[in-house]
Amino acid sequence: MSDQATAPPKAKAKKKVKAASKAAEKTKVAASPPPAAAPEQPAPDAPGASSFEQLSAEQRDMMEKLSTNLARAALTAQGAIAEAALRQAERPAGLQPDPFHVAPALTDVMGRLIAQPDRLVRAQADLFQRYLELWQSAARRAGGETVEPVVQPERGDKRFNDPDWAENPVFDVIKQSYLLTSNWLNGLVAEVQGADPMTKRRVEFFMKMLTDAFSPSNFLASNPAALREAMASRGESLVKGMENFAADLARGGGQLAISQTDYQMFKIGENVATAPGKVVFQNEILQLLQFNPTTDQVHEVPLLIFPPWINKFYILDLRPENSMIRWLTDQGFTVFVASWVNPDPTMAGKTFEDYMHQGIYAATDAVMAQTGVDRVNTVGYCIGGTLLSSSLAHMAAKNDQRISSATFFAAQQDFAEAGDLLLFTNEDWLADLEKQMDAAGGVLSGQAMAETFNSLRANDLIWSFFVNNYLMGKEPKPFDLLFWNSDQTRMPKALHLFYLRKFYGENALSKGELVLDNVKLDLKTVKTPVYVQSSKEDHIAPARSVYRGAKLFGGPVTFTLAGSGHIAGVINAPAANKYQHWTNSELPDSVEQWMGGAVETPGSWWPHWAQWLRAKSGGLVPARDPAKGKFAPIEDAPGSYVKVKS
Repeated sequence: MSDQATAPPKAKAKKKVKAASKAAEKTKVAASPPPAAAPEQPAPDAPGASSFEQLSAEQRDMMEKLSTNLARAALTAQGAIAEAALRQAERPAGLQPDPFHVAPALTDVMGRLIAQPDRLVRAQADLFQRYLELWQSAARRAGGETVEPVVQPERGDKRFNDPDWAENPVFDVIKQSYLLTSNWLNGLVAEVQGADPMTKRRVEFFMKMLTDAFSPSNFLASNPAALREAMASRGESLVKGMENFAADLARGGGQLAISQTDYQMFKIGENVATAPGKVVFQNEILQLLQFNPTTDQVHEVPLLIFPPWINKFYILDLRPENSMIRWLTDQGFTVFVASWVNPDPTMAGKTFEDYMHQGIYAATDAVMAQTGVDRVNTVGYCIGGTLLSSSLAHMAAKNDQRISSATFFAAQQDFAEAGDLLLFTNEDWLADLEKQMDAAGGVLSGQAMAETFNSLRANDLIWSFFVNNYLMGKEPKPFDLLFWNSDQTRMPKALHLFYLRKFYGENALSKGELVLDNVKLDLKTVKTPVYVQSSKEDHIAPARSVYRGAKLFGGPVTFTLAGSGHIAGVINAPAANKYQHWTNSELPDSVEQWMGGAVETPGSWWPHWAQWLRAKSGGLVPARDPAKGKFAPIEDAPGSYVKVKS
């Protein structure tokens, strides 16, 4: 598959923006009539002298530069917005009045709230009381007293870290007023009774997005750090910020694609995805990578990892010090990884069954042939784990015992409590998604996928960069994880809609109702030993949801809970000495009961898993050279599929 043309680099976009800004400024000056002769002005100390003239030369210079830069920033922003509006006018389908399809849910929830006037009156009285407390607190502070805040940001909320949010009385009142109002609005929705749980959850999610967007930290006039930077730089920060804004609009083709890192700093195969190995097999769905051994002997049964096809595999190999692939080879495992294709419109019809046959079945066949064994250990990460568990049930129905063990990283089989992604899977949303994919030739763009996932953590992945890039005029720092996060792949229409409808919508796998290749799947028939990893703060595959899936398998299951979230909970190399994990050999009815008997251990869960995996991996054999297996190497790792940009 040929590589797609990438969007223009940010540096080129910024150069274009700067040139346009300067040209516009020159045009404005040239078009202005010559100034008339200025009347004689009174001396600075004379009566009637203007305030500006009473300033020192340095102060006047600062004011002039600030005014000029404010004009330049405004001109740059206006030009960028006008160009984006023209581009969006060519795509009217993208201009949705209700992109989150929240209006019906909002009407229902607010109708129920209005129908409970006593509750509404009490809530309004409570808000008024809280504001009285804030005003009294502010008055006492103005009088010189030391007072405790009426309301504090939640733990981990970084929006108000600047000292002025607490030390400056004006900004402190702005902050607390916002927190009182946003907490009140979110609490008001949360306390509505009688609404459908999913409807209420949709409104709660939307209200949180709305109140996050209106945070005073997101506006120049009410952000002390941004105001301080603007004055210190004499407005240069605002010019730089608007150039960043215009460049991100250009990079997104008229849609704002907020930069999260310096994308030019990372090169796949050069400073990320650098573990040495070979591509030993490929088809139109995937390339199979085999990595070089780092020990003289390896375990007989090889390990094959299936990452999610929504992302690229090198989350497992960002840097040598946190590379799971390198760590596993150091433990004496022969490591294979599936590098999924980044599909173009020619693959729009690829199905979940295709990914099972050309992915799971084909890759396991190739690994066994390459290593000369009749079984393989497997890993499925996130959606790759959902595919792997479905394939295990398919194999069980056919008495195919090629998989010796299966490990799941943050993977779901039961989607009843699948997190906020459930909100993006109702039929109205899917109908819009289908139209969007049809307009793109039958694939969902990587940018659309990124926007969905970013919205789940808007303060961290949207607004923090909005403030840094545009209000502060700074460049985002180089960060390999965020480079990977932005390197999303496209989704084939048939595969993606099937996944959203059958798993998120119908929860068919957990109910024993999913049919693949004319086989009805039942996870209880899967007797393969299973290791399930979940993360305590995972917002994509919540621990409760992962635990429900672990209970569905018919064989021995080991469940482990790691600290942190969907990425950091999984990619936590032992050398980092970060977080913790919990283990419990039992598997009671609920995750709460499991936690009640769990043992907490500091640091990474990898060694616990490796001990479990060794028992499933047979004896030791001479290390396997990827270049000397059954298949002739096609190219060096990381291969070419991973380099295709969306």
